Amino acid sequence: MITTQLPQGINPLSPEQAQQFAQLAGTLSPIQQAWISGFLAATAQGSALSAPLSAPVAEAAPLTILYGSQTGNAKHVAADLEAAAKGRGMDVCLIDMADYKPAKLKDEKFLTIVVSTYGEGEPPEPAEKLHAFLASKKAPNLENTQVAVLGIGDSSYEYFCQTAIDFEDRLSKLGAKVVVEAALLDVDYDDHTEGWIGRALDIFEPELKASASAPGGNVVPLPGVAVAAPVSQYSKKNPFAAEISVVQKITGRDSSKDVRHIEISLEGSDLTYQAGDALGVYFHNDAAEVEEVLELLGIDGTSEAKLGDDTKPIRDLLIEDLELTQSYPTFAEKYGNLTGDEALIKLAEDKVLLRDFLEPRQIYDILREHPQKIQPQQLVDCLRKMQPRLYSIASSQSEVEDEVHLTVGVVEWDGFERSHLGGCSGHLGRRAEDGDSLRVFVESNDNFRLPANADTPIIMVGPGTGIAPFRSFLQEREAQEAEGKNWLFFGNPHFTQDFLYQVELQGYLKSGLLTKLDVAFSRDQKEKIYVQDRIREQGAELFQWLENGAHFYICGDANRMAKDVFAALIDVCKEYGGMDQDAAEGYIENLKDQKRYQRDVY
Repeated sequence: MITTQLPQGINPLSPEQAQQFAQLAGTLSPIQQAWISGFLAATAQGSALSAPLSAPVAEAAPLTILYGSQTGNAKHVAADLEAAAKGRGMDVCLIDMADYKPAKLKDEKFLTIVVSTYGEGEPPEPAEKLHAFLASKKAPNLENTQVAVLGIGDSSYEYFCQTAIDFEDRLSKLGAKVVVEAALLDVDYDDHTEGWIGRALDIFEPELKASASAPGGNVVPLPGVAVAAPVSQYSKKNPFAAEISVVQKITGRDSSKDVRHIEISLEGSDLTYQAGDALGVYFHNDAAEVEEVLELLGIDGTSEAKLGDDTKPIRDLLIEDLELTQSYPTFAEKYGNLTGDEALIKLAEDKVLLRDFLEPRQIYDILREHPQKIQPQQLVDCLRKMQPRLYSIASSQSEVEDEVHLTVGVVEWDGFERSHLGGCSGHLGRRAEDGDSLRVFVESNDNFRLPANADTPIIMVGPGTGIAPFRSFLQEREAQEAEGKNWLFFGNPHFTQDFLYQVELQGYLKSGLLTKLDVAFSRDQKEKIYVQDRIREQGAELFQWLENGAHFYICGDANRMAKDVFAALIDVCKEYGGMDQDAAEGYIENLKDQKRYQRDVY
């Protein structure tokens, strides 16, 4: 037995410490043991590698950035704000409103809110709880809080940036001091966020100190211990040029719907995604429609114009970079004022009439009805940049690897004596062909995720193209060899024409991966039957699944279906849980808090 004489004043390890150290050493490889040995030696000598067991308390409160995002825009702006603040040495805390405990609000000293507005002035789902809390009697006095608010909205809607307006108003009424004018930004927010961020940080910076606990120097990873994967080089601002490999119609010849299954190759990129994420797609406007517009306006398609830092032929800008399918008030106002069109100028004076005018029309229609000879740059300056469309991913990367699948319903209608197609759905469903290039990026959705425990049961409600993420869920669970039960509610008009992914779903049912499949084909019988009706029919068993820890998911139409499903779930809780209305709503709120009730609606 070898013993080592310790220097005077150095105490040996206690028996308990020695036992713990021996247990740790037994789990490490020789390389890891050597790394630990060097680390401890450096620590004993006062090396820069040493770190205190507990971080000192920062003298100043951090800048808390709360974001509420439905499609990822507010999240990205909040991340830009965080990066800019850290670049100035500020101590920053970035939090999704979905994960924020409202009771902590009373402790905030420096607060920024970055939030989008959803639908007709409603908060995005992750912001609902905090938005309601601020309007309740539980909201605290915030006279010691300084706040700045940035809102993202769409001026096509009547209640533009209403959620941001609500947040600033409610925080002010609680005593918070608004230190910079709120930024209420349209869909072209990218052009305006940097300036507002700079102004806000100029005000916050003098009163904030860099975090006393911020680590310095390089992080030295423990050998053999995994580190976080690098962030992809491709994003909304730098999309990947992917190749379309499959465009397949999956509704019947006589269906009232045209739904396409799209497969896109991600080979050559470092893009990764999880079940529940969305794919952002930049599409091409219809070249034939663009040519007609150019002719109407007397513009040579080869003439160049500038958009941001890019100068390109006007034809290319109109096809690839500018919004021509979604109408919005600022276009009508700018174009009317530019051309002196009295009808448009008069419309712009009445916001209600203007919205009624725009609602059924695309930009193409407005230009056909009000053609004027203008210069290429003037047209570009009237238009706004194309915004990518987001589609729920319909595949698991565990199964399809370097591919991503989408389920796209083609938007189509007749009006003003001609047929119309949606911008992105028309491109993907009607004009795109195998081998075509498509600019894409992955938009993560951390608020729509499978349970961490693969043994947890899940209930999925996805009528129509709402089936997309649940195809991804099922593929992922099969790859995981998950033991958790899976129950799907699917609906569409007709069994023979509209049963999307029928063969796959029936195969999953036969294999046992899909425990239960309840379908509602609304037009196959005299009385219309929807998924919410099936939920009520299966209420007893469904409630038992919830009681046993099941997670509940909804994907699809927000305006009607999702609300009807929520109402059906309330009825189930009342009938089979013995609850009144308030208790049933509280039950579902509790599911939301536990991330067991999640929605991906549009």
